[in-house]
Amino acid sequence: QIDMGEGDDETIGGDGLSATIREVREDTTIKAMVLRVNSPGGSALASDVIWREVVLTKQRIPVIVSMGDVAASGGYYISCPADVIVANPTTITGSIGVFGLLWNGQKMLNDHLGVTMDGVETNTGAGVGNFTRPMSEMERNYFQKSVERVYDVFIGHVSSGRKISKADVDSVGQGRVWSGINAKEIKLVDELGGLERAIDIAKEKAGITTEARIIEFPKKLPFFEQIMKEIEGKSETRIQEELGDSYTFYKAIRNVRRMNGIQARIPYEICIY
Repeated sequence: QIDMGEGDDETIGGDGLSATIREVREDTTIKAMVLRVNSPGGSALASDVIWREVVLTKQRIPVIVSMGDVAASGGYYISCPADVIVANPTTITGSIGVFGLLWNGQKMLNDHLGVTMDGVETNTGAGVGNFTRPMSEMERNYFQKSVERVYDVFIGHVSSGRKISKADVDSVGQGRVWSGINAKEIKLVDELGGLERAIDIAKEKAGITTEARIIEFPKKLPFFEQIMKEIEGKSETRIQEELGDSYTFYKAIRNVRRMNGIQARIPYEICIY
């Protein structure tokens, strides 16, 4: 999923990936970029931060997106500016839509912890986002308008990147999910194929006729940082061992807690066997 920050083994960090794309753009020896996307989306803000770096990079060199199993919602958001989008026939993509989550903890606090909250608000908007009570109608309208504004920005980016009207984007948007084959038919992707095909297209766009040197980003971490990352990974393994079967629920709760702000993500998980 896509989230703000540097990212980790489970998340694409908006700050981390943006810095990596910027590094590619500023390296004048690099003639084209293939961005491998395998994400169901996440934070709309983080997706927009990454989108901007892709747009800036496209102004200097060809940008080709290679989609993995899933490149939907926020995953499509960061893909849409590319010169060419390549997807597998079974890639799950599209899901052009956004939503917001607001937690109401009143029942949990009252029924399970015996805690009640009260307060005095100085104006009608002072308590916006207060999770100790249900949303007011004013708050619901406010957040709904925020979601609609972000959705309008999303379809605008897709319209600009794919050279199709906003009305046409909306007609295949509204959160609808498409396979790679269907996405090609409705012009959300350009070609069907894997990473190798995307690399071949990048060479063609860059005018490279000889053997190309491929550099993977992000680059390998320095020794000390690699050690620290391995230690963090072992901590996660210990948590999994301690929780056993409950680890699945722990991960689900942790993922929900990460859903801050408006989300551009598939609201469910798709497994293909």
